Parts: sequence; C-alpha cells; structure tokens
Amino acid sequence: MSEPSSTTSAAAEAARYALLRRLAPSMRHHLVVNLQPIGMVYEIMDRRLRAPEPNYAEVKEGAGKISGYARAALASCIDVVTWLAPDEAARCTAEQGIAECLSLIATGFTFRGFSLRDAGGAVAGEVRRASFRNVVTGAFLWLSDEHAPPAQIAIGAEAANDGLVISLSLTPVEGEPGFGNPPTYRPITWADVEALAAGDRVAVVRQGSGVRITLPWALASA
Repeated sequence: MSEPSSTTSAAAEAARYALLRRLAPSMRHHLVVNLQPIGMVYEIMDRRLRAPEPNYAEVKEGAGKISGYARAALASCIDVVTWLAPDEAARCTAEQGIAECLSLIATGFTFRGFSLRDAGGAVAGEVRRASFRNVVTGAFLWLSDEHAPPAQIAIGAEAANDGLVISLSLTPVEGEPGFGNPPTYRPITWADVEALAAGDRVAVVRQGSGVRITLPWALASA
C-alpha cells in the first residue's frame, strides 16, 4: 500500500486535532475521576488519626485505597497521552475497542440526547488501537453532529477477510432532545472522518444514517 500523500497527511492531522478538541472534556473527566476520591479518603484518615485511640488497621486500609487510586490515576494519565502520541504496537479486539470508545463518549452523548447501544459481541482478531480510536470515535461524533437528537446509535462488529468491520447506525427515537451544552469545538464533518480513515488506511462508507468502517487486521498491516 502506498504512503499517504502530504495533502492527506495534513487533512488527517487537522481532523485528529478537531477530534481531540471535542474529546477533551471527556478526557479531563477520565484524568480526575481517580484523583477525587483521594481527598475524601485523606479526610477520613485524618479524622481517624485525631481520635483519642486511633484504629491503625482502618488507617492502613485507607492508605491502601489512596495507593490504589493513585496507581489508577497514573495509568489514566499515561493512557490519555497515547491519544497524542499513539503506541504503534498497541492492538485491541473489537470488544476492547468498543468498550473504550463507549466509556469515553457515553456521558456526553447522553446529555446531548443520544443513547448508545453495544451490539458488537465477541469477534476474534485484533486491529491497531490507534486506528480504532481515531476512526470509530470520529464517526460517532460525526453522526451526532449530522443528526438531531433524540436518537440511538448502535455499534456492531463482524469479521471479514480484509479486516474488522464496525457498523454504526443511527435511529431516531421518542424522548427529550437533550439538555447538555453544545460542543465546545467545531462539528466533525464527513471529510474529517474520511481524512482520519485515510491517515490510518481504514475504509469508510456512508450507509444511510450510518457508516461502515473496515479496519485492517493488525497482522495484515504489520
């Protein structure tokens, strides 16, 4: 397969920047979610230590919790950095990629009036984690920007000879249109999705109110 042209690379970089700007609020939440409990545990430990007869077993338990939260926070920080500097050797299965994608965007989508449904199931084989992150997450954002809420977006997965096929389909539903704040950065366009896909050598096709994404198997692209 030929190398991407400079024009394609520039478009992909611009699309990745827009994607990261849109994901920044969710990433910020992931960074602090394991830090917030540390202060609460500290306050409890401080009260216990100031007791006339401190229960050191409970204090030790609290210290263990702080250590666990700190390790989890460090792991989250390192993982978020890989969005900026992807690990080219990192791989994921369909199940892992879908779970990571949904955990990152689900809360924000719910506030905006979009529900997400995982219809993927277990599919054998691995793909590049960075490709899954960029293209599938970008396609989710494009669908939510292109269509008005309320709606449900379902994600499915199946194996094909040329790669892992991820399908996203949007269905309007009855309900409230959402109450979240509008996106803090510009909408993700179909041109952005195409640029992200071209940059990662992924095939994307629009299918009505949805998209079909074919990610090459990791061994085939190595």
